[in-house]
Amino acid sequence: MKRYYIFLLLMLAQVCASAQALRVAVAGVSHGHSGWILGRANRNDIQLAGIYEKDTALAGKVARQYHIPPQQVYHDLGRMLDAVKPQAVLAFGSVYSHREVVEACAPRGIHVMVEKPLAANLPDALAMDSLARQYGIHLLTNYETSWYPTVAKTFQLLEDSSFAGRVRKVVIHDGHQGPQEIGCSPAFLSWLTDPVLNGGGALMDFGCYGANLMTRLMKNRMPVAVTAVTRQYKPDRYPKVDDDATIIVDYPDAQCIIQASWNWTFSRKDMEVYGDKGYIIAADKNTLVLRNREPAPAVIRQVTATDIPVYEDPFLYLAAVVKGKETPPPYGLYALPNNVLVLRILEAAKESARTGKKVLFTVQR
Repeated sequence: MKRYYIFLLLMLAQVCASAQALRVAVAGVSHGHSGWILGRANRNDIQLAGIYEKDTALAGKVARQYHIPPQQVYHDLGRMLDAVKPQAVLAFGSVYSHREVVEACAPRGIHVMVEKPLAANLPDALAMDSLARQYGIHLLTNYETSWYPTVAKTFQLLEDSSFAGRVRKVVIHDGHQGPQEIGCSPAFLSWLTDPVLNGGGALMDFGCYGANLMTRLMKNRMPVAVTAVTRQYKPDRYPKVDDDATIIVDYPDAQCIIQASWNWTFSRKDMEVYGDKGYIIAADKNTLVLRNREPAPAVIRQVTATDIPVYEDPFLYLAAVVKGKETPPPYGLYALPNNVLVLRILEAAKESARTGKKVLFTVQR
């Protein structure tokens, strides 16, 4: 009898956990990062209710790979949303498809998280922003660097203790050897290297990281100017888009240099922040390099999520926001106002690269 009651308690615990789980659906699976949610271990906090993918062959391949039941696979986005009724949708298709996802989800009151960047172009970003505000949904943008303990610690050191003093220059490097070189799938490459479906090449793919981080540092202050240069070092591989971009984002009292590339000799996502009293370098997810005294040498410090509060799982952050446990500040890395400004910066960068001229910002562009 005692074992029976224990069994009942365990079953009740599982039912309660399932009831509290965030019910999500996936819109598009061509993005190379879709495995983050499709292959995510079941911890009773996120419940995958269905996937949408219009490419039937790709949908079937992914369903088999991740053991997704056929009845959870849909080829019509609206039909899936109405059938599985998710609380939130994760967009893992082309960047250009993000607007379509929001147009379908917002009127239904379904929250959305898209992979970075928010949109492929500024008009789409503005339309998505309008829809999210009109229907009162959360629209979050997921960047890998948002999970990094070193990034969270950098912001804390700058804001709580003014470790580096007043920020004057920020240098941000992001990218890898190239999407073909690292083995991105044909489905991913088909839109990642398309100027419409991705909005550009390395400038969009990795320039968005720097714009997102600098916008967070500046707390959504509008820059005064953007200057950019793009290159095609590998036109045989990437004939339609840039594979290297340098973007300079100017503020009245600070400057950010963003170096985005598909030509690094290794993958990198690092940030250097220089102030009038010292510097902070987030060399990777866990390594900080700190210096703010002369002649004391730089100090290397290892930082983990036990040292600074940070969600290392973006889907748990989404669940916390949807359930009202977290409220993203407007300048937060995931937040919509931040990411609309990111698209303003990227759009200006594309215009500057095209014309060879600095693009000046007015109050709104």
